[in-house]
Amino acid sequence: MFEEASEVFDNMFKSSFPLTFIVFIPAVLILVSPLPAEAAHEFTVYRMQQYDLQGQPYGTRNAILNTEARTVEAEVLSRRCVIMRLPDFSYQEYQKALRQSAGAVVIILPKNMSAVPQDIVQQFMELEPEMLATETIVPVYFAMEDNELLSIYTQTLTSSSSQGSLSAAEVLLHTATANGFQMVTSGSQSKAISDWAITSLEGRLAGVGGEDLPTIVVVAHYDSFGVAPWLSYGADSNASGVSMLLELARLFSKLYTYKRTHAGYNLLFFVSGGGKFNYQGTKRWLEDNLDHTDSSLLQDNVAFVLCLDTLGNGDSLHLHVSKPPKEGTPQYFLLKELELVVASQYPEVKFSMVHKKINLADDMLAWEHERFGIRRLPAFTLSHLPSHRLAQRSSIMDVRPHVDMQKLSRNTKVVAEALARVIYNLTEKGAPRDLQIFTEQMVQEEQLSAVVDWLTAQPRAAQLVDKDSSVVTTLEYHLGHYLKDVKRHYVKADKRDPEFVFYDQLKQTMNAYRVKPAIFDLLLAVCIAAYLGMMYLAIRNFGVLYSVVRRITQPKTKVH
Repeated sequence: MFEEASEVFDNMFKSSFPLTFIVFIPAVLILVSPLPAEAAHEFTVYRMQQYDLQGQPYGTRNAILNTEARTVEAEVLSRRCVIMRLPDFSYQEYQKALRQSAGAVVIILPKNMSAVPQDIVQQFMELEPEMLATETIVPVYFAMEDNELLSIYTQTLTSSSSQGSLSAAEVLLHTATANGFQMVTSGSQSKAISDWAITSLEGRLAGVGGEDLPTIVVVAHYDSFGVAPWLSYGADSNASGVSMLLELARLFSKLYTYKRTHAGYNLLFFVSGGGKFNYQGTKRWLEDNLDHTDSSLLQDNVAFVLCLDTLGNGDSLHLHVSKPPKEGTPQYFLLKELELVVASQYPEVKFSMVHKKINLADDMLAWEHERFGIRRLPAFTLSHLPSHRLAQRSSIMDVRPHVDMQKLSRNTKVVAEALARVIYNLTEKGAPRDLQIFTEQMVQEEQLSAVVDWLTAQPRAAQLVDKDSSVVTTLEYHLGHYLKDVKRHYVKADKRDPEFVFYDQLKQTMNAYRVKPAIFDLLLAVCIAAYLGMMYLAIRNFGVLYSVVRRITQPKTKVH
């Protein structure tokens, strides 16, 4: 029987080998081919900043991702998606991924940012400006941690870490048998956004007693900034400043309602956009008021400009100036009134004046008052930060818990009291040093908290806040509730020589597919070829093989 089978197979392969090849190979491939890649997880990712400012590119210049995942512990990162967790993130490892031409970098952030240890928060805050300082072609994304994503990271970490301690053969075997993850983004390549308009808002309270009244300008920028626009909530910088401005508008609108307390100062409130991009909104507003119109409060008699920035924490207040105020000027009076209010009512607060000249050679201005100083308007910025270089002004770590409402309320009352003493000239009139114009109940901490909560409930990066945004419309509503002549101001980049350029694709969906590595397909093909070769030789020489097997298995006969 075996001899007949041998002849049948032998004749079949000899007479119709192509037909046999066509029949056998598809059957084998169907049986051994792996299942299609399984979608392991779908999650939202937020891309690093991409913008141009004064012709200088910043951030990542790429948005497309379709590559296999690795952690930074892997020996080879080239053309791989490097996954990092925030607690283990360092600038050296980030640079390692860039130097090895990684296909992408994904940084996993904790879902509850306020629970991150302070040392990790401070370290990452300081790294954000360095990450944005130079452009990179490597796509950099941020993702919020969940159980599935953490599982993907753990499996990838195990695979990446084990390769360094194995032999070459073990690495090859491990690579072929291990499961990997292919990270794929759903969006297209980023492109410049054309005709993007940055919106600013102004409103006023008119003084009484003459035509040429002095004007006090109160300014705060509303936009936020961080390494990823969709994660930039800007709680202290500058939701605190905007909430203080609205509260000051509310307080003085009440005083200006009554004839007895209607002062001889015009109060102009300006909520600026594009503050984190070299104060583009303020720059255009000044140009419109000083260069392109004949009637403006900024042209007549500006007493001073007070900019509010990062005032939601700390037990110190710093008045940042480009030029120390001269004695006898309105700005000098404000400085002295601030000192007096702090010393008499809040001795626990440390108040100081910080002098820094405007450096026009820098790409970015230090504080918003420098925009006014360039146009020779007396201005200063009040902040609890002693320096403009501190990282919390431009960080995705600046979230709602970083604002202490009691301290923001206290700081608001300090500013309100000092402004009132200047406006009503109380010191020269002999008013007591500890006189309180506004009681603790008049400065509504609940109102301040509600505004901060609302502002920090959504990212306010300049690339995300268009003219129809709820941020703009709600701010306009609140200003219109307290002030007169509320109007919008827009700034668009020049088409020939744009001062700023924004890009899209800042938020995408990423899929992590569970796949076998490419080496698995190669080894599988080798095994299939070897198996088919062995089967072909066995069938062609079935008679010989049968004889050998029979000789081995046949019992030996006893010799008598």
